[in-house]
Amino acid sequence: MASEISEREKVYELFERAVKDYICPEIWLEYAQYSIGGIGQEGGIEKVRSIFERALTAVGLHVTKGTALWEAYREFENAILETAQLGAETPKLAEYQAYIDFEMKAGDPARIQLIYERALAENCLVPDLWARYNQYLDRQLKVKELVLSAHDRAVRNCPWTVGLWIQYLLAMERHGVDHCIISDMFEKALNAGFIQATDYVEIWQAYLDYLRRRVDFTQDSSKELEELRSAFARAVEYLKQEVEERFSESGDPSCTIMQNWARVEARLCNNMQKARELWDNIMTKGNAKYANMWLEYYNLERAHGDTQHCRKALHRAVQCTSDYPEHVCEVLLTLERIEGTLEDWDAAVQKTENRLARVNEQRAKAAEKEAALARQEEEKAEQRKQSRAEKKASKKAKKNRIGEKRKADDDDEGEWGQEEEEEQPSKRHKGDGDGLLPEEEMELETGLFGRSGPEKPDHPTNQKEKPSTSRKDIPKVLHDSSKDNITVFVSNLSYNMTDPEVKLKELFESCGEVAQIRPVFSNKGTFRGYCYVEFKDEKAALQALGMDRKVVEGRPMFVSPCVDKNKNPDFKVFRYSTTLEKHKLFISGLPFSCTKEELEDICKAHGNVKDIRLVTNRAGKPKGLAYVEYENEAQASQAVLKMDGLTIKEHVIKVAISNPPLRKLPDKAEAGRASQFAVPRQIYGARGKGRTQLSMMPRALQRQSNPVAKAENGMVQNSPATSSERTEEPKKMSNADFAKMLLNK
Repeated sequence: MASEISEREKVYELFERAVKDYICPEIWLEYAQYSIGGIGQEGGIEKVRSIFERALTAVGLHVTKGTALWEAYREFENAILETAQLGAETPKLAEYQAYIDFEMKAGDPARIQLIYERALAENCLVPDLWARYNQYLDRQLKVKELVLSAHDRAVRNCPWTVGLWIQYLLAMERHGVDHCIISDMFEKALNAGFIQATDYVEIWQAYLDYLRRRVDFTQDSSKELEELRSAFARAVEYLKQEVEERFSESGDPSCTIMQNWARVEARLCNNMQKARELWDNIMTKGNAKYANMWLEYYNLERAHGDTQHCRKALHRAVQCTSDYPEHVCEVLLTLERIEGTLEDWDAAVQKTENRLARVNEQRAKAAEKEAALARQEEEKAEQRKQSRAEKKASKKAKKNRIGEKRKADDDDEGEWGQEEEEEQPSKRHKGDGDGLLPEEEMELETGLFGRSGPEKPDHPTNQKEKPSTSRKDIPKVLHDSSKDNITVFVSNLSYNMTDPEVKLKELFESCGEVAQIRPVFSNKGTFRGYCYVEFKDEKAALQALGMDRKVVEGRPMFVSPCVDKNKNPDFKVFRYSTTLEKHKLFISGLPFSCTKEELEDICKAHGNVKDIRLVTNRAGKPKGLAYVEYENEAQASQAVLKMDGLTIKEHVIKVAISNPPLRKLPDKAEAGRASQFAVPRQIYGARGKGRTQLSMMPRALQRQSNPVAKAENGMVQNSPATSSERTEEPKKMSNADFAKMLLNK
């Protein structure tokens, strides 16, 4: 048949002429089937449906041949439907869980079983879903073939989950499966490869419970009892060799399996001698120092042994216990008070008094040691604080000297200024407006520390006009410490933000009534990227903290409490958890162009996404990392299995459960010691490092300034006055002091 559009149109015309002649179902069927070949063209599906509808109108009621058209039309629509279903997104685990909860409330077993099977067909690697389904079958339907089949599929799909194996063993015992089959299934469970040592303890306990239920203890000896004892011995040996070699631990530090073995021997087999041997073995495995282990042994002797062995056990407990010796001593005295003789009572009192005296002495020594360590830590903290203060004072002194020199060049104050005005007037005019006093620089930057310092008195100046961008036109940003509770500190804003007061007021008005916004500007009038936002009430300030990390003009805005960091230097605010969060994923290797919406579209296919956080730097640029929070742990586990190793925009991502590593803090004491012997960084001045490295300062002035600089920086090691005056703040030199120093030369 013709395939070109023009030729197909000619064929359509021939079919139209044919169907207008006589009623012929064969021609209509051929016409409809031919039109299906043009389904890929524009409007092809609508055209096929139109031809089928016309054919049914014309010959659909034909008794013998009309059914062929109905069947062809139905097959066509089924094909369209299947194509649409293949393109649809598969249902999510969260939707299935909600559907299951709905059906469980209705209580129809057939519908509940069907929805579970549908959910498991698409989420076969979710252990929790299998556990819920098996629990429902065990408790409600109780059909042997159905129950055992579901359990078998569960352990085949999720063999690493010990809970599914335990459910399977219980179900097989519940439905009377042969002992050999149950034993074989237990052996398969041991080879399943569990991920924790404690999983092997749990599966052994479940199997030993099953073997214990098979024994008829009314008989002195039986095959089942011997099998139980051999299983106990094998379990202890298996945990000691296989599990401990694989995980570096037995998974059973308190020896629960051996304790259960001792209880069976004492209570059910009336064999206290074997029970005592087992408890002796338990105590040799590092449990003799725990009071609860000795009391467990004592209770067993009290119930199934005799007084002599009870007394012996308590005497050993008093001697060995290190965690709660007072409790063990009290139990011993209680025993002797009820059943002991006077000699027994005297021996018990003497033993307990001696033991408690030794314990108190050890505790006193430990307390002294802790106090000494605490004092050492306090001394180290004081030394670090003193070192920081010295370093800060030294840096401030350097800035003051540079600032005073530039101030002498810029301003026309005092004697130095008058001398310069007479001798070199052009030098003063050249420096106008270029300098920045260290005091004012520190005062403008106090926003970084939480609040500004006290206002300093102005120096007398002449009436000479300064440019409008001079530092004297910039208002000082002051903060009242009594308003810390209603004030937040906002930082990391864009330096190019125009009208920060207006923009920030619009931004924070959603939290509450804003009383005042105080942005911090540089000496040239440019915005420095941080400010104070004061509210009318404390509730609004607390609500404003929730806007931390909100993106403003392409940068994450930092909102923190208003705290004076001069008084609280270690104050930090970190809003995210640094511990293991099983419902949250950490994704690395993302392309920098990946948006939050694109990542959400990928992640929501595996569960309900509560929050997504793309990690950025201070400039708001992505770092290729993200945190994705799901509603529960099951969804997060499913997402890890499906997304780890996924390729996004030619980048292979890594997905894991969020568990940030512990931050390793540097040894501040060593850092402080190292800083004392470090060579100070050379100061090049306001213009930076020159190419020729020629000093333009007079030699006479250099000879005067060098000793002062060394003394202030703490580099003079042999001077006795340096160490004693180290903590004192260096004296500032004014313009008049510089003038006197030079004139005296």
